[in-house]
Amino acid sequence: MPEPHDVARREAEATLLLNNDLFVESFTVLKEDLMSRWTQSGSNELEARESIWLAMRLLDRIENHITSIVETGHMNKVLKEQHPFI
Repeated sequence: MPEPHDVARREAEATLLLNNDLFVESFTVLKEDLMSRWTQSGSNELEARESIWLAMRLLDRIENHITSIVETGHMNKVLKEQHPFI
């Protein structure tokens, strides 16, 4: 768990990542490539399909984690503004 003073820094860094065109493009290209590989794989290629599915889930988890850092920072700001003595 990050220290309270690190929450704002982490939010700022995560926001920069999510707004970075190259970062967004990388996720988009990777997801499209994985989906293409998955749809083009044969039904008998179970290991390949499972590996692709796992890679797609991992990309989602990474993106969701970075988004949650932004949301946590935002929630922390709102809490401090609305309840400064808590």
